[in-house]
Amino acid sequence: MNNNNHSCHQQEEEEEAHYFPSDSECCWFDDACILDMDYFVKTLSGIKQKGVRSDLIGSIITHYASKWLPDLSSASATTHNKDSPESTVTASWLKKRFFVETLVGVLPPEKDSIPCNFLLRLLRTANMVGVEGTYILELEKRISWQLDQASLKELMIPSFSHTCGTLLDVELVIRLVKRFVCLDHEGVKSGASLVKVAKLIDSYLAEAALDANLTLSEFVALAGALPTHARATDDGLYRAIDTYLKAHPSVSKQERKGLCRLIDSRKLTPEASLHAAQNERLPVRAVIQVLFSEQTKLNRHLDWSSGSFSGLRSPCNGGYDTPLRCLSKREMSAQQMEIRKLKEEVYRLQSQCNAMQVQMERMVEKKKGLFFKWRKFGIGNRSSSIVGEVEKILEQESGRFGRETPMDLKSGVFGVMTPHKWRKSTS
Repeated sequence: MNNNNHSCHQQEEEEEAHYFPSDSECCWFDDACILDMDYFVKTLSGIKQKGVRSDLIGSIITHYASKWLPDLSSASATTHNKDSPESTVTASWLKKRFFVETLVGVLPPEKDSIPCNFLLRLLRTANMVGVEGTYILELEKRISWQLDQASLKELMIPSFSHTCGTLLDVELVIRLVKRFVCLDHEGVKSGASLVKVAKLIDSYLAEAALDANLTLSEFVALAGALPTHARATDDGLYRAIDTYLKAHPSVSKQERKGLCRLIDSRKLTPEASLHAAQNERLPVRAVIQVLFSEQTKLNRHLDWSSGSFSGLRSPCNGGYDTPLRCLSKREMSAQQMEIRKLKEEVYRLQSQCNAMQVQMERMVEKKKGLFFKWRKFGIGNRSSSIVGEVEKILEQESGRFGRETPMDLKSGVFGVMTPHKWRKSTS
């Protein structure tokens, strides 16, 4: 009888030795930790077999995971107790690694079942405690699938690698964006999702640009990871580039030109164009291109408005066209309101372009000693040497700016076109 008890006891010790490492192997977890996680995995497996929806299973995982790992809770911040012994810190990290690997293994196969922000916090912890690469890859794939749902706060994952000089893990974000763009090329994601990701990445770039150790190649790689059609406007990208130039004053002139080629000046709003025209950190050619783009927009507004008003009159009988139906007083009032708004918009653009030209003249005279004598909002004779100089500048410019100019330089039009005289409204 004693022999049987001894053999059973010896068998139990062998099984425990199989599941639990000895002290020499750094026994960092206790029985309750393993039993709780093992019980959770078995319970979750039973719930899956009953056909419960994947989003409910994801809610269960996020709820219990936040209890086991406070770092995974959106309301908590990652803290470290500096007074704890080194062995205690190591044991805590190993326990976190065990939890993260187990959680990744039980995630539902449906990619939208777990919130993206929770996955980002899980990836942050996984990188911090050194989880195996297969689990990291699985998390990155899931995050890339729903990157358009991520927040800037959760995306700013620190770099835990000793070989990386930046504070943020920029290389990680580059991988996530490239995977998401591949999904867009495959037609899996919509254009609206791509626009959301572009806004998110531009905001991330503006934050990462403050890091003095962020290299120009890393900045360009992340900014260029998105296709040109992803950005509805380039205001966010311009703000990020301006922040990078401000935080890295040692950037050479040639590198500044390369950064400005990332911006499509035609996609800048009037407010951003006005700021760029007064920005001394930008190259002169970039500022000139911004001014030309704004002039093109203004001329289009003027052409459209003049065409709209001229179309109200009929060349026949010296009167007006007979409309298909009589407009009501409400419709006529609304039409007059739209015309007034259009006039105000055109005048506002004219004043902004005038201010940009004045700033451009001052900057060119201050830096280069060149004198461009631009007449304010007029058409007149221009020196052929000045026109030739500007043409050389535009011909040398390459990249996304293009060579389209908003006016005919050879004809001498180098200012804002004089607006057509407004005709009296007939309504």
